[in-house]
Amino acid sequence: MPTSRGTGGAGPFRPWRAVRRALGSLTTRGRSFVAAGITAIACAFILGERDLLRAGVLILALPLLSGVVVSRTRYRLSCTRRAEPSRLPVGHEAQVGVVLQNISRLPTGILLVEDQVPYTLGDRARFVVDRIEPGGGREMVYRIRPDVRGRYQVGPLLVRLADPFGLVELARSFTTSNRLTVTPPIVPLPHGRLTGSWTGGGESRARTISTAGEDDVAPREYRHGDDLRRVHWRSTARRGELMVRREEQQWQSRGTLFLDTRRIAHWGDGASSSFEQAVSVAASIGVQLGREGLGLRYVTDEGETFSPTTAFEGALLDSLAVARTSTGRSLRTGLAALRTTARDGDGLVVGVFGRLTAEDVQDVARSRQGTATCVAVLVGDEEHAAARAASVLRAAGWRVLTVDSAASLPAAWAGADQASENSRLRAVRDRAGAGPATPANGSAADVNGAGTDGAGRGVQGVQGETP
Repeated sequence: MPTSRGTGGAGPFRPWRAVRRALGSLTTRGRSFVAAGITAIACAFILGERDLLRAGVLILALPLLSGVVVSRTRYRLSCTRRAEPSRLPVGHEAQVGVVLQNISRLPTGILLVEDQVPYTLGDRARFVVDRIEPGGGREMVYRIRPDVRGRYQVGPLLVRLADPFGLVELARSFTTSNRLTVTPPIVPLPHGRLTGSWTGGGESRARTISTAGEDDVAPREYRHGDDLRRVHWRSTARRGELMVRREEQQWQSRGTLFLDTRRIAHWGDGASSSFEQAVSVAASIGVQLGREGLGLRYVTDEGETFSPTTAFEGALLDSLAVARTSTGRSLRTGLAALRTTARDGDGLVVGVFGRLTAEDVQDVARSRQGTATCVAVLVGDEEHAAARAASVLRAAGWRVLTVDSAASLPAAWAGADQASENSRLRAVRDRAGAGPATPANGSAADVNGAGTDGAGRGVQGVQGETP
């Protein structure tokens, strides 16, 4: 918790400097008193009224003396601020607590305290603090509710010293502030078997290899400490030594999250714009997959942003909180990084796109490589344009979800889950009925949801639409 202290010493007294400082700190009421005093003194000389002169001198001296006294006041104050939470989604409330302590030997007077808050976070935080005894403190609490994502500075604290008559007001400011990160809205997604089948690691990897048949298992030599349940008896009989299955070792599930940030691919302004909805979709998917144990890397149309980390959720939300549209016109730079990660063995690639041109669709379709499961989420595009893009991507082996906004993502996500499961069951039944004559690429259709039939035509496995 940051702490800042304001201190001051006595120093040599310079009357003219004190008077100048006092005049600069006068309030509207104080300036009115000065003007009235000068007027009274001038009229006293013109009219020769000695009593009016005394009154004018008193009226003029009162704000000047108050200013000198306030400007010579030296308080040693300590400020501590705490914001909970320091990272929150748009539309949620955060509580900010400010503790002001008097660490001097003298009590303070009335203090006007204002914590400087950006206007997008709410109203000004202003408080009137009564006398603080030596060693005492006062706690002030207020709430903020951000409506726009971003990274904001809360503070520093501004303290105004005032005299009892309200003639003089002197401002003092601390130096420390707190950072508040406002992330895009996150919609909860249903947990289903679809995520597990995408990851390409752990148990899902074992299921994928097992569907390809025992002959496709890559065994290795038995090592001391290996579980005997992993012994591959067919290879043991063939090699004459104990062999164990590789597919049951633990794999690190990996994937990639891609976000199209090009300005030409999005339209609209404010929270309802397609870019804000795409950012919210990317945040929701990234948080869901990260919490389910998938090691993700984050890529945009400008290239890879960061690799998988243990704190992926926080890093992703911090990055999306300040995400802005790019001036690029092509996806090729980002898709090149996407192809590189696919070759590295990612089990899942999720791309969040805005409006895709015919050239963009072809580039995205060609970026799918290897056995990685690729999912394209088309956000807010026109219905006919999205349908054309979806048909091309599905023919290339992509799974496609079309959503109008982030609010419709959970239904599409659940629909894709059900569609993937139905496709997997159909593929297993077809292979069981076809027997040995099943084409070799049938296993790829089970894993990726799309393959080819005997004539080389595209077989669509997952439509990605809500049933």
